[in-house]
Amino acid sequence: MTVTKSFLQDLDEAVLRGSAEAREKALRYATDMLIIGRYSDDEIWTFGEIIGRLADAIEIAARAQLAERLARATQAPINVVNKLAFDDSIEVAAPILQHCERLDPRTLISNIRTKSQSHLLAISKRKSIPSVVTDELVTRGNREVVTSVAANNGASLSDFGFLHMIKRSERDSILAEHLGVRRDIPRQLFQQLIAKASADVRRKLERERPDLVGQIQTSITEVAGSLHCKFGPATKDYFDAKRTVSARYQLGELSESSILEYARAHKIEEATVGLSLLCSLPGNVVERALADREMTLILAKARNFKWETAMALLFLAAKDHRINARDLDSMKEEFARLNTKTSQDVLSFYQDHKQAMAAQSDQRRLPRSYAI
Repeated sequence: MTVTKSFLQDLDEAVLRGSAEAREKALRYATDMLIIGRYSDDEIWTFGEIIGRLADAIEIAARAQLAERLARATQAPINVVNKLAFDDSIEVAAPILQHCERLDPRTLISNIRTKSQSHLLAISKRKSIPSVVTDELVTRGNREVVTSVAANNGASLSDFGFLHMIKRSERDSILAEHLGVRRDIPRQLFQQLIAKASADVRRKLERERPDLVGQIQTSITEVAGSLHCKFGPATKDYFDAKRTVSARYQLGELSESSILEYARAHKIEEATVGLSLLCSLPGNVVERALADREMTLILAKARNFKWETAMALLFLAAKDHRINARDLDSMKEEFARLNTKTSQDVLSFYQDHKQAMAAQSDQRRLPRSYAI
């Protein structure tokens, strides 16, 4: 089927000289022709130009009906759906923003940055949302929008998105519960969520996600046990490392190269104390981070360390200081993908929410005379 010249002329005539009723009739007819027909890209674009002109000349109710009809149309003209998506009336914009698959991430992000919270809420309900879009939603959206994103299993979330929502969930039990039941939440971020959640939320999540809660508790126990074996509760080597590395730090001589030196020499006590000082984290938090490959990479990225330093830290904490080539290549790729700002946000979270508690734990664990 082709769009004939006379057909286009008739539509143009309706735009230029027709009454409001004639325009609405022409719009319905043009939309019917578009939906039932098969057209080339150029013809679809031409339809879009005419439908767009007709839409400009009709009332909100008629534009809303047009949006409903085009929202799920596989060949809806992109010039029309973009215009409808940015309509100030949410009755018009919502169907397109929620259902139209022809909107690309750049258009959605532009909409989020310029339109109302109602527009953001419609986007948050899309069947599939990439993480670059959810990052914008959770940053700019109100409570209803953020909760809708958390409850949407089709919404992909980055570490930044999870972290931002965890911060917002501190006084929002409903948001915390939606985050806790997501199957894609990274383990270390779920751990942060549990640490911040109220007792009621924890109990609900334990009932709904016993698999993940049990896994986290087991992991924490195993890490604590392995570190106890490595460091002991108060070994002379640990105290000596604390004094030596602290002295270098006070003289301004502690840097990435120092950490690399310690790690390559398998001086785990010195590397731990050095990272504790450079990252402003309690020693036991750094100990746990080094026992978790992902957290090791995050700390290294947050400090803008090179891959050589991150790799040395990974080898330092690995069993027998060995990592197979395939795993190492995978970790190198993960380190390259990590976003520095996101990693720094994770580090800030630990600094803000765990330092006081961890420092108290250090004071109980170490003799007073050896405290940093």
